[in-house]
Amino acid sequence: MSSTRSARPTASILATVLVAFGVALLLVLALISGAGARIVESLFPPVAVTEQGAHIRDLYTFVFLIAAIIFFIVEGLIVYTVLRYRRKPGDDTLPAQTHGNAIAELVWTVVPTIIVAALFVVSWQTLNVVDTRTADPDLKIRAVAGQFQWQFDYMPDTYTTVKDANGNVPPAPDPLFSQFVPTGADGGLVVPTGRTVQLYLTSNDVIHAFYVPQFLFKRDVVPGRINQFDFKVDDKDAGQTFRGQCAELCGTGHAIMLFDVHALSGSDFDAWLTLQTAPKPSASPAPSASGGGGGPAAPPVTVDVVAQGVAFTTPAISAPANAPITIKFDNQDASVPHNIKIFKDAIGGQVVFDGKVFPGVATEDYPVGPLPAGTYPFECFVHPTMTGTLTVQ
Repeated sequence: MSSTRSARPTASILATVLVAFGVALLLVLALISGAGARIVESLFPPVAVTEQGAHIRDLYTFVFLIAAIIFFIVEGLIVYTVLRYRRKPGDDTLPAQTHGNAIAELVWTVVPTIIVAALFVVSWQTLNVVDTRTADPDLKIRAVAGQFQWQFDYMPDTYTTVKDANGNVPPAPDPLFSQFVPTGADGGLVVPTGRTVQLYLTSNDVIHAFYVPQFLFKRDVVPGRINQFDFKVDDKDAGQTFRGQCAELCGTGHAIMLFDVHALSGSDFDAWLTLQTAPKPSASPAPSASGGGGGPAAPPVTVDVVAQGVAFTTPAISAPANAPITIKFDNQDASVPHNIKIFKDAIGGQVVFDGKVFPGVATEDYPVGPLPAGTYPFECFVHPTMTGTLTVQ
């Protein structure tokens, strides 16, 4: 009878091991299949598109593998203990009790210490690589965050935030070009691949955060100080567009504070920047409408337009025909860029006038050439929901 009793637990353990082996085999087969590969990939961050992001992903992989090894060792020991030391028929007494084990205590003290030390060294090395800033970057860009808008200023090489001998930061020079539209094919942050870009982050109101998932990097944008970091997009990602966002709850419009990052090859970027920095020809007035009549030139007039709360408070304005018009545009939205873009017949049609985009609070005079009688819709190029109508009669 005793031999029969001892055989049954052994058979039970063997059956459990076979089941566990079968489950493990099915798991391996699932992982090497397409669906399994997608599951494994979902455990990792996006594939990095920058040189610095690749180091961050390597750090994540290292930490993940250590965690996975510890998980399987602990779970394996738990399963083994449950099976090996489970109560069997006829076991009516407690097994031998162990009180204190110098080897076990040494292992669970030394091994975690080694793991923590290894994680510290690898993390420190990665942090130093990611935070390294070159003294001579290929491009300097200043990102200005404001509720709820991004502005990207392409700065000259002379731009610096290093304090002088008196402890003062030199005044910032005028940017070569400012991009006020944060998203879309004609907006966003445009960067060259294979070149080091140095990004300067500043805010005019509250704390924001610059975050691009494919960069595997987030940095706070704090009022009153300038945070900066370098990044280099891989050449193989030229032509790609990456979505960025503010990752710090900054107010009711936080969800719309998005931006695009367009990666261009070096030559394409040079051509793009040359086009953006070239003098822009002013838009010519719309031709006289048929039957609109000419008549003598009228005296110049000034029309006031106010933007406040991301809306034109004066959406309907008027002016005499055939008279030089000056639109005095008052942007009352602090740190938010606006402009006035006038069209001949409908928004999106022939452009009559395209005013300079500028952030508030500020005022700009827009000289609009004499216009024939008619109705001219206008909008803010940065915020297309801001519209109005200019009636010339």
